[in-house]
Amino acid sequence: MKTVHVDTGNPYDIFIERGIIDECGAYVRRLSSAEKALVVTDSNVAPHYQWRVLNSLEKQGLNVKAFVFRAGEESKNLCTVSEIYRALADFRMTRKDVIVALGGGVCGDMAGFAAATYLRGIGFIQVPTSLLAQVDSSVGGKTGVDLPQGKNLVGAFHQPIAVLIDPDTLNTLPDDFIADGMGEVIKYGCIKDAAFFEKLEAENALDCIDEVIETCVSVKRDVVSRDEREAGERMLLNFGHTLGHAIEKLHGFSGVTHGMAVAVGMAMMANIGEAHGITAKGTAGRIISLCEKYGLPTSDTATLAQMAEAAKGDKKTAGSKINLVLLKKIGESLILSLPIDDLEEFISV
Repeated sequence: MKTVHVDTGNPYDIFIERGIIDECGAYVRRLSSAEKALVVTDSNVAPHYQWRVLNSLEKQGLNVKAFVFRAGEESKNLCTVSEIYRALADFRMTRKDVIVALGGGVCGDMAGFAAATYLRGIGFIQVPTSLLAQVDSSVGGKTGVDLPQGKNLVGAFHQPIAVLIDPDTLNTLPDDFIADGMGEVIKYGCIKDAAFFEKLEAENALDCIDEVIETCVSVKRDVVSRDEREAGERMLLNFGHTLGHAIEKLHGFSGVTHGMAVAVGMAMMANIGEAHGITAKGTAGRIISLCEKYGLPTSDTATLAQMAEAAKGDKKTAGSKINLVLLKKIGESLILSLPIDDLEEFISV
């Protein structure tokens, strides 16, 4: 087992071990005084893992129920959260009880937001089953849902009790879901770890996926521990996300996954950085080649004007400015604060 400790205001551990999904109940029993657990999962994940988790919880004497929502980013909204609230209330959950988020990033973000806000906060455990969730979204305490105006515009910081990562769950993922997660994996090499980026170039990440997961969550742990509430350094984790979120919005949160959109955003921001003399020449080419190696797109049909307009509603705006993450070179990143009205001109190079 690999253990990564996250030292936030409410510290917790990330446990990485094959088969750990069947030990979920033992961790809930050890880390909480819960009597009840609501397992929140989606229609894709439930057939594979719902009963294994429910059985594990029941073996520890917990009273359990499951809430299953329709899989997809389209469900990540306040209507679905309202349904989760209703399930929690009908189950008479108390502050000592827990939610188990079993699924990908959509599930973890939404279940975490429900946990952050129901009874003004109850505990939850992340059991991420997608690569994207295992390397990124399950760690750091960001929870939230989308509005029609933009992605993750409603949310809260709420750290989990623990994160249980079972790499074996990746075996049931289609190839496009693996590619989706690789968008975030590549991001970590871009912003913080040149040696890791080179490893992804030289090897097949899937051949050493346990190590890849540990590297990504360790990088994120270090950043989040220094900047839990995204006041500074944590913004670097948004490399590729400003334009990526805009692309997702322009596609109606359907057809283009988060990791795909981030890959396009990273390629574009590297090219833009090079054009402005901020990013070392050749950086964009390496990012594009690596994204293509793992089946990710690096361009989109949306126009720059459309992307700039869509980005104006992004949560990374601050007053009349927007924070952009750019690279100096692979492994070294920076934050550029730009007047939001100048965004289209800045990216049109």
